[in-house]
Amino acid sequence: MARVAVVSFPGTNCDEDVVVAVHETTGLHAEVVWYTEYKAGIYDATILPGGFSYGDWLRAGAVAARTKTIDELRKDVENGTPVLGICNGFQILVEAELLPGALLANESGRFICRWIKTRVKNPKGPWLRLVKDNQEIHMPVAHGEGRYYIHEEEYAKIIASASPVIYYLEGNNPNGSVHDIAGVGSANGQVLGLMPHPERASNRSLAPRGFTANGHLLFKSLEKSLKEGW
Repeated sequence: MARVAVVSFPGTNCDEDVVVAVHETTGLHAEVVWYTEYKAGIYDATILPGGFSYGDWLRAGAVAARTKTIDELRKDVENGTPVLGICNGFQILVEAELLPGALLANESGRFICRWIKTRVKNPKGPWLRLVKDNQEIHMPVAHGEGRYYIHEEEYAKIIASASPVIYYLEGNNPNGSVHDIAGVGSANGQVLGLMPHPERASNRSLAPRGFTANGHLLFKSLEKSLKEGW
C-alpha cells in the first residue's frame, strides 16, 4: 500500500484532518510524520498541511521552510515524489522557493474563513489527474496571509509553461490575490500548492448550500497516479 506522509511542524493543526480525508476517500495509507522524523526516500507522496507552523513567526511558513525537513523534501522532489502544500503548506513551499510567488497578508487585514469557488486551469500531474480543464472545485479557505503575489514576468512564465493554476471564480477572491490566484503548481504538476482546504471539502455533507464539496478529487487523483503512473 502506498504511503503518504503528512508532515507536522510545531503549530500545524490540520494534519489529522488530512489523514482522515485521505483514508475516507482513497485506499492510500496516510500518516502524520513529525517534522524531525521526515526523511527522503521513504514515502510515495508528501503533504504539508495547514496550520500556523512556528506561530507564523517572521512570515507564514518562513521558519519551517528553513528546516532540515525541507532539505529532505527537496531530495524527494528531485526524485519525482508528488508534493502537496495546503494553506500553511503552500506558504512553506513558496518560502522554500519550491513554487513561485509570495503569500502576503490578506488585503482586508483580517483572518478569513469561508467557502469559495475555484476553477482549475491546465490540470496535470499526480494531484489533478482526475480534474478537467476549467472544472470548478469548491473548498473553504481559512487564513490571514493568503494573498498571492507574483511579478508579471514570473506569471508570464507560468502561463507559457502551461503550469497548473487554480483561480478563484469571479467574486470569490477573498484576500486580494493577484490574478485571482488560489494555487499554483510546478510545470509538470508534481508540486502543487493552494490556499483552500481540499481535506475540508472531501465529503458532500460538509458543503453549505450552493457549494459542492469535491476537494476529494485531489486525493483520488493521487491514488490513481500512484497506481498507474503520471
